[in-house]
Amino acid sequence: MGMTLTQTLWLLPVALPIGLYVAWSDLSSMKIPNKAVAALVISFGILGLFPLGAEEWAWRWSHLLIVLAIGILMNALGLLGAGDAKFAAAAAPFVARDDIAFVLYLFAGCLLAGFVTHRLARASALRRLVPDWQSWTTGNRFPMGFPLAATLILYLLSPLYRG
Repeated sequence: MGMTLTQTLWLLPVALPIGLYVAWSDLSSMKIPNKAVAALVISFGILGLFPLGAEEWAWRWSHLLIVLAIGILMNALGLLGAGDAKFAAAAAPFVARDDIAFVLYLFAGCLLAGFVTHRLARASALRRLVPDWQSWTTGNRFPMGFPLAATLILYLLSPLYRG
């Protein structure tokens, strides 16, 4: 794996609160604020250089551009929202090239777990805890920021639980 413990210790403290904010915001309002996306990009821009070194840090910016291009296409096809595309692109530089397959599998698991958890909570008494969440009443739409943020956070935590 490409993510090291040193990189986690530098990047997780900023990505964790931003990721939690994105998940909460998307669940409650079905929106991922641009300020959260900008904060994630700026955080990587400032902090990523220290644990990665200049060459790796510079190459990671290509991840943002590639994921943004894919996200714009998926948004144009109606497969996901613009905020989801922007957040995925902002998170992409945090991922090492060697870990892309791992992150895709992790995202698949987070997406499935997030969807099931959201639908079960929506259909249960848990919904009464936050009755004003827009994600409860949007029909088939799903707050993708929830599993996207979970993927980023769990990925950054992976050096801590990897053997």
